Amino acid sequence: QVQLVESGGGSVQAGGSLRLSCVVSGYTYKCIGWSRQAPGKEREGVADVYTDGDTWYADSVKGRFTISQDNAKSTVYLQMNSLKPEDTAMYYCAAGVWFGGRCRAITVWGQGTQVTVSS
Repeated sequence: QVQLVESGGGSVQAGGSLRLSCVVSGYTYKCIGWSRQAPGKEREGVADVYTDGDTWYADSVKGRFTISQDNAKSTVYLQMNSLKPEDTAMYYCAAGVWFGGRCRAITVWGQGTQVTVSS
């Protein structure tokens, strides 16, 4: 059974840090993408990683967020520093196919983990 499980969300003050984890099981992924959705807003991509190390970041998180992977643990991380209130959202990881410099054609989603940043 293919499963993606996120963890690491929580509540922090602005300027704080969190590290999200996405554990992949039952599947040999090619790429993993993190996205987020705030109430009343569309889901937006945050960061993607390909198994060869290529990455992509949304402009809004460049320089603050870092995506990484531990292939031995089938885990992808999203280190989030200098958090802002506008980063508040449900964060999801998903597996797909890498092309055009992004992780696309998503086939499997995780259940999400909530991140809340207070000012």
